[in-house]
Amino acid sequence: MAVYTHLGAEQMAALITHFDVGTLVSAKGIAEGVSNSNWLIETTGRPDRDGGAGSARFILTMYEFRIDIGDLPYFLSLLDHLAAHGCPVPRTIHDRDGALYRRWPDDSSDKAIALIEFLPGVSVSEPTVGQARATGAELARLHLTAADFPATRANGMGLDEWRRLAAECGPKGLAAIDPWLADLVAAELPRLAAQWPQGLPAGVVHADLFPDNVLVLGDTVTGLIDFYFACNDLYAYDLAITHLAWCWDSATGALRDDVSAALIAGYESVRPLSPAERTALPLLAQGAAMRFILSRAFDWLNTPADALVMRKDPLPLARRLVAYRDNPEIFA
Repeated sequence: MAVYTHLGAEQMAALITHFDVGTLVSAKGIAEGVSNSNWLIETTGRPDRDGGAGSARFILTMYEFRIDIGDLPYFLSLLDHLAAHGCPVPRTIHDRDGALYRRWPDDSSDKAIALIEFLPGVSVSEPTVGQARATGAELARLHLTAADFPATRANGMGLDEWRRLAAECGPKGLAAIDPWLADLVAAELPRLAAQWPQGLPAGVVHADLFPDNVLVLGDTVTGLIDFYFACNDLYAYDLAITHLAWCWDSATGALRDDVSAALIAGYESVRPLSPAERTALPLLAQGAAMRFILSRAFDWLNTPADALVMRKDPLPLARRLVAYRDNPEIFA
């Protein structure tokens, strides 16, 4: 079970002194995360690097749960690699000793903090066609740009973790959310594991590119954020996750065909899919749905009531899994 941290003003101000970003002006908790505690930080800034404006903004993240601190060098170095090559991602703000992150409250702790650049833009709940096309293109650029990133990381939210989460939730737990959900997981998880594709093009993937992890101004992507599930996996699986997250009407549950077409066209404008990848997309999308069904169900059952995070309903994604299964022509 996650234990989400609440920091007072004095604690926050003390944390910020470890970074060369000026002194703390304000800190506001951000409730969107489901695995970490996050704050929007405003400081007096660094006159030589922040334009002399007298203020600067950053995101402070405390890693609480589901993220191994040993993986932080991969995540944070990846941000630096992508930013250095022109991708719209936030740079990591290294501490005064040059470290990517710090343990908190001391070096023996199992929690850690990192500070990253704040990027302009907003996330949208109902993406436009133009925003979907731009996001598809940026996802493909990310895949290509990270091809020479030297580190590797296995997908910690892959099939083995799906099985573990399903067992942790248990049939009774899933049924407490909805009896149909327990039946769906019991039927579909073994089938997906047996049919999961092998040998498709792979490399660094974001693995969590929901609309709240994309910042836009109009139809321009200004930021790809929250790389804490990034890993090495199938490129087409990453596209399938993004399709799951972007291409469905949140009110009606219906597929947004124009957004679907735009997302895939945007991706292929930068990196065309192979015939095998396109054939595999319906199954990959079902797997993407299963991955988030299970993590959301676990969080629904285990997140403390007073945590500074937002529980997310797994049932809309369960319905999308069925739609992908029954309508493979979605990706035709």
